[in-house]
Amino acid sequence: MAKAIASDEKPGAAAKNTMPPARDPKLAVEEEYQLARRRNTVEALELFIARHPDDPLAAKARTDLRRLSR
Repeated sequence: MAKAIASDEKPGAAAKNTMPPARDPKLAVEEEYQLARRRNTVEALELFIARHPDDPLAAKARTDLRRLSR
């Protein structure tokens, strides 16, 4: 059965007040990694590694960091 709408609410108002679905966390980490690579600084790569030390992309960031530090 459909839920009853409170008398002070307009039909469809509930749809506006719902939260959007959560972002895919893997996609967010991938985007953050790509941003760190584009910045191409030691600080950006170190920050990514500090935020995501166990993510597989952290290994790539460490490799990028070693290349950048040469």
